[in-house]
Amino acid sequence: MSSRTSPKVAVLMGGPSDECDVSLSSGSECVRALRDEGFEVEGIVAGGDLCRRLEESAPDIVFNALHGRWGEDGCVQGILEWLSIPYTHSGVLASALAMDKQCAKEAYRVAGLPVLGSLLVDRVTIGERHPMRPPYVLKPNVGGSSLNVFVVAEDAERPPELSDDMPETVMVEEFAPGRELTTTVLGDRALTVTDILTEGWYDYRAKYAEGGSRHVLPAEVPADVFDACLEFALSAHRALGCRGLSRTDFRWDGSKGVDGLVLLETNTQPGMTPTSLTPEQARHVGIGMGELCRILVEDASCGR
Repeated sequence: MSSRTSPKVAVLMGGPSDECDVSLSSGSECVRALRDEGFEVEGIVAGGDLCRRLEESAPDIVFNALHGRWGEDGCVQGILEWLSIPYTHSGVLASALAMDKQCAKEAYRVAGLPVLGSLLVDRVTIGERHPMRPPYVLKPNVGGSSLNVFVVAEDAERPPELSDDMPETVMVEEFAPGRELTTTVLGDRALTVTDILTEGWYDYRAKYAEGGSRHVLPAEVPADVFDACLEFALSAHRALGCRGLSRTDFRWDGSKGVDGLVLLETNTQPGMTPTSLTPEQARHVGIGMGELCRILVEDASCGR
């Protein structure tokens, strides 16, 4: 730490991933919130010169508002460990583990959490035949924000054509009917449950466009399902070794009761945009955006 009475915080945003625009929005919100809390804040758009920018800025703490590959998969966390700058959110191992959907599922299974059957397939072989009996979902094994996600209908004659920007390794996952639920974990506390209502799939537009989705908060689900979401999200957070903040997404088939609840994935860098779920859940339990960001800054460390 420097001799400043209030720590200087560098908010990392942007970056080279497909989720750059979302990260810029998250970062801007976090810069504003931390300044309102009285911190000295510098927003840094992350690029190839990140090490030099950090050395010039000389922050006491880095607030990681990056999303997607490089910023959320352990890479930038490794840089910050090397530079010995305390940072927010999860560390190298937890970030890498959560970002790899298949590896995360293995950690969930060991923890006794319910997950869908899935397999990994090379992108170029997808067009030849169905990799599993439809309906199923195709998505990058590493990635976020519901980019390049395809729902293959039961009556589909063949798999969809995948564009060249789809990663080489594709997850093929059983389709889970029902509702989209999500729970944020802050520290050792699962906050609440949101029911996400959309027209169709909860894709990139539904997540970030105004009016793209409607959030029912708290979710109007049976008490045992609500409690299971809280318990499972906290267990997933711990199984992956997350720190600070995470958000776990579920699908729930209401016809099966609590047995219809399955984990989809855990996000170690939840969005902090004006339409994002995590700040909304925090507000619901009495934690404003400024306080939320301050809690994360105060929790920052190396060796996470």
